[in-house]
Parts: sequence; C-alpha cells; structure tokens
Amino acid sequence: QVQLVESGGGLVQAGGSLRLSCAASGSIFAIKSINTMAWYRQAPGKQRELVAGITSGGSTNYIDSVKGRFTISRDNAKNTVYLQMNSLKPEDAAVYYCNADLGLSYYWGKGILVTVSS
Repeated sequence: QVQLVESGGGLVQAGGSLRLSCAASGSIFAIKSINTMAWYRQAPGKQRELVAGITSGGSTNYIDSVKGRFTISRDNAKNTVYLQMNSLKPEDAAVYYCNADLGLSYYWGKGILVTVSS
C-alpha cells in the first residue's frame, strides 16, 4: 500500500501562487512501483479532473487550462510530487487530490483545499 499526504493548500488572491506537495510513503516495493503521479481537482458540483501528471521518467502532461501557469515536478529521492501553481484564477479553486498509479493499482490522497479569491 501507498499513503499519500498533500500539503500546501490554502487561500490566495487571484494572480497569486501556491505550491502543493504530496509525500508518498509505504513499503519500499510499493514506492518503487509507482509509475505516474498526478494531481486531480474537483470543484463543487463538477467532476474530478486530471490537472497534471508526471511519469517516473519525468514526462509531464497538463490540462489545457493550466498550461503555462502550473508546473508539476517530482523528487524521486523524497518520494514527493509538487504542483507549482502561478497566476491562479478563481476557476482554479477546488479540492486538489494527489494520485499515485502503480499500474495494477492506484492510490489517492485525502485532498487539500485551494481557494482563490477574486
């Protein structure tokens, strides 16, 4: 099993920045089995959506609405994935969830709230 703990959320004004972190813990075998780590978000009344993902090799992908503003990165030595969010907009407000994909299984963090005031 893998446990994921998110941190770094909070309230920010539009145009501001936040950096989310997600620390993974668990057995050495499970941690080394993690392929893609990703950030999802879910706003009230909306479906959960993929925001950004990063493979173990460092390849990244982003939802169009955050390209150029968000950057996902990964520190394999610390088993941590980050999401740097710049130029935040009110529509970025949501609960952000960390996800770890092990291929045959995947795990979710509990989520962290990001609020953007206009």
